[in-house]
Parts: sequence; C-alpha cells; structure tokens
Amino acid sequence: MNKKLWMTLALFASLFLASCTNGEPKPAEAGEEKITKEKVVIDNEGFPIEYKEAPTRAVSLNQHVTEIMLALGLEDSMVGTAFLDDEIYEPFQEAYEKIPVLAEQYPTKEQIVSVEADFLYGGWGSAFNEKNIATREELKEMGISSYLQSSSVNMAPTLDDIYGDIRNIAKIFQVEERGEELIKKMNEDIEATTKKLPEVTDPLKVLVFDSGETDVFTAAQNFMNTLVTMAGGENVFGDVEDNWATVSKEAAVEREPEVIVVIDYGETTAEEKIQFLKADPALSQTPAVQNERFVILPLSAASEGIRVADAVEILAKGFYPEAY
Repeated sequence: MNKKLWMTLALFASLFLASCTNGEPKPAEAGEEKITKEKVVIDNEGFPIEYKEAPTRAVSLNQHVTEIMLALGLEDSMVGTAFLDDEIYEPFQEAYEKIPVLAEQYPTKEQIVSVEADFLYGGWGSAFNEKNIATREELKEMGISSYLQSSSVNMAPTLDDIYGDIRNIAKIFQVEERGEELIKKMNEDIEATTKKLPEVTDPLKVLVFDSGETDVFTAAQNFMNTLVTMAGGENVFGDVEDNWATVSKEAAVEREPEVIVVIDYGETTAEEKIQFLKADPALSQTPAVQNERFVILPLSAASEGIRVADAVEILAKGFYPEAY
C-alpha cells in the first residue's frame, strides 16, 4: 500500500514540475556561449552605413587610412590598397607587402569589381566621385560599403577626431579592443614626444608649403595646424577658415614665417621644392628662406593617421634643434 502511495506521489510531482517549466528557455549548458550579432550603424559624413558582419574584402584608397587598417591588424581582410604617397610606415611594411597594390593612384571601378571588394576606405574626399571610382551612392547600389575619413575632410580636426575614425573602423571590423589598444599606444607615444619639448613662450611662425608656383598651396585649419601647434609653432595661415588654402606669395611674405615646413610627396621632391623657394623672388625674402630654416615632413606623417608622434617629433626637432 505504501509502495503504491509513493509511486502516485512521484507521478504527480513529475507532472507538476513539467508544467512549471513548460515553455521556458532551456538554460545554457556548461561551456555553451550565447552569441548575438548586433547591427553596426554609423552616420559617416551624412552617409548612413550599416553592417551586420565585418567586411572581408576591403580596399584602402589612401596611405594614411591604409596604415590605420594595418595598425588594427586587418591585413587579412584586405584585397587591395592604392595611392601610396611615400614609404609605408616601417612597422607595417611586411604586412603591407602581402596586399595587392591595385593602382599607383585611385583604382578604376573595374579594378574594384575585379577583386570583389565589399568595403572601400577613403582618406580624402576625392576618393569617392564619378571621376575617381564612383560616388558612395553608386557603390552602395553595387553592394559595396564605404567609409570616408572624417578627420581628413572636416575643418580644424583634433586628435580626438582621428581617434573617432579609428574607433569607427574598429567597430565596423569587430576589433574594438584592438582599436582601444592602438589609441592607448598612440597617446603614450605622443606624450613621450611632447614631454621633450622645450618650454615655449613665443612660438615660431611657421609656413606650411605643400606646392605652388604662382601661388602658395598651404595648410590652414587642417590637422597640420594642430601638429604645428603641438610642436611649439604657430601656423601663419591658421586663421584662414579652410582645411587647405591657396594664398598669394605676397601674403606669405607679409606674415614673415621663420620656418617653412615642406610637405614631401608626389613627383616633385622636397629638395626641388626648397630650391624653388630659394630661387623665387618673393618667397626668398622670408626670414625662413634667408636663414635656411626648412623642415621636411612626409605627407603620410602630416595626414590624419597613426603617425602623430612621429610628425610632432620631426617638427619639434626642426623648430627647436638646440633642445634635441
């Protein structure tokens, strides 16, 4: 009798427990991970972009953004690079050599299609238009995502703006931890460089010379302005409300620059640019030329990329050689 009673009670207990757990989610077993994929949504220069998965066939279109990709360890997700201004940053040379160079400047639309690219990363606004490759809208219609380096196209970019671009790329490629590690390393390198600077009470007047024969193409309120300031100088055209500006030679002479930073890239060498400055009837009258105060800075270091510490060090040594 007792045996029958216990069997009945056990049956009722099992039915009660089953009814309590019916419809409830099954708990994860030991070692089982709950994986959720969140859609990445970024408003990039007024162009909304969405990613459910990280791109796997990316092409970088300018050197400073190529170096950001390599610094984030994304070479395995790249099927091409383009538009090298000068030597690739030495720490990433080996990784860079594994990636096909599609073109000396911008690749054609056909070249982009041929490598089955799913993501284009442009460093300058010129990367995305009908003349160079395609517009971003057209690329989207082709199933190709794009990102434009905000810190390179907005006026008066700061170091934090570059970090914002790095964080966006790290988020798109789902390597956010690497992004934060890169930013931390950059901050450490910049601090190690800037702490060597002498105390500056009267900053040197600096003219940035990119190019120009009849006029001067110079830095206004782009990142070069920030770099010059960080290195203890004052950009003589830092008051012009533009990224890059074309100014007259007379205006450059009137501002009496004490140092000229020569941007090194392209077919015209830095030495050729310096010889032009020395020979020009107007520009040769500036204190910088008369005292032969020139600092050569590679465009890749001057751009909104990962070489900020190197750029500041080059400038600071040129501005205040007695301190180094």
